[in-house]
Amino acid sequence: MYIAASRTSDLAASRNPKPALKRVSANVVALGMVSLVTDVSSEMVTAVLPLYLVLGLGLNPLQFGLLDGLYAGATALVRVLGGHLADRWRRLKAVAGFGYGLSAVCKLGLVAAGSSVAAIGVVLAADRTGKGVRTAPRDALISLSSEPGTLGRSFGVHRALDTVGAFLGPLVAMAVLALSLGSYTSVFFTSFCVAGIAVLLLVLFVRDRPGTVDRAAVSLRAAVNLLRARDFRRVTLWAALLGLVTVGDSFVYLMLQRRWEIAATFFPLLPLGTAGVYLLLAVPLGRLADRIGRWPVFLGGHAALCLALVLFCGPAAPVLAVAALGLHGLFYAATDGVLMAAAGPLIPPDLRATGMAVVQTGQAGARMVSSVLFGLAWTLWDLRPAVLVAAGCLVAVVLAAAFAKPVRP
Repeated sequence: MYIAASRTSDLAASRNPKPALKRVSANVVALGMVSLVTDVSSEMVTAVLPLYLVLGLGLNPLQFGLLDGLYAGATALVRVLGGHLADRWRRLKAVAGFGYGLSAVCKLGLVAAGSSVAAIGVVLAADRTGKGVRTAPRDALISLSSEPGTLGRSFGVHRALDTVGAFLGPLVAMAVLALSLGSYTSVFFTSFCVAGIAVLLLVLFVRDRPGTVDRAAVSLRAAVNLLRARDFRRVTLWAALLGLVTVGDSFVYLMLQRRWEIAATFFPLLPLGTAGVYLLLAVPLGRLADRIGRWPVFLGGHAALCLALVLFCGPAAPVLAVAALGLHGLFYAATDGVLMAAAGPLIPPDLRATGMAVVQTGQAGARMVSSVLFGLAWTLWDLRPAVLVAAGCLVAVVLAAAFAKPVRP
């Protein structure tokens, strides 16, 4: 059952064409604002962390890959638990709020960790645990606050607002670094303050999904039984396989810095290229996915990432660096929210958070393995051979997924 506000908003939208932001539930917009502020906080850290770890603390690509894999994979351990508890307790907002709060506190943990790589690893794992707990309940709220035919658009609007924060985060990080004369501690503390504002916005403006639930139907056995449904199982497996051959964001930015010899001062600006394209394309690609099918758009995003990897092996022309960043942004605009929009209709409403968590867990676990393998390949073979192997594997899986067509139009 969908909330009344969502139905009213979508009916009004069908009668009066307006900008996309006006045609989605107010709850989706509120969640988008929470994600916007949260991403300002998290991208402040993301923008400076690879540089801090590799250039500041001297980690090699394999060590960084292990840490980045931990950063990506920690979410895989708690996504299903967070989604299951949110469904069982019918407290989607509360469980998401706990995740947002945990990630906020971890920004202070980075201040306390100092230059200890082990302590930083523990804090990053806890931070990603918070992300893992909150993501499925948040996406379930978006899905349950939208009509099935507009899921792509709703997720596109949310991801666009989220990406505004991703765009602003590196700029704020650079400003803090400049004002604090290069103090990473100042960046981490400012990030904590911004994350606290996001938690406050969630408490004040996001509405939980009302209604009761049959707790017997929201058991762990029911969650496992979701994988018996053919379409849902295939979407989950193919999302995990594609995650296994996806090169992580941090590696993309490190490759850009290494390949084009970008000065350390400008390193935090690299995510802006990705975020800018993502911001422009998230809503249009979400609407396109609603019209032509979500799986073709999802695979098209992975094809864009493959092209970006190929550009890393070309000549060191500045225009290719810009093109690679643009393709990286296109990859996220066509995959992040589109995958959840594709999976949502395959999951019963009472298990929406749990089911989305299952898909996200498979993807996050695969990306953890991918980070470690790519870091190892870079260390053993050097950059170009590692990139060519990664691109070849991605092409093979994308072609296989296009042939399989796990999501019917």
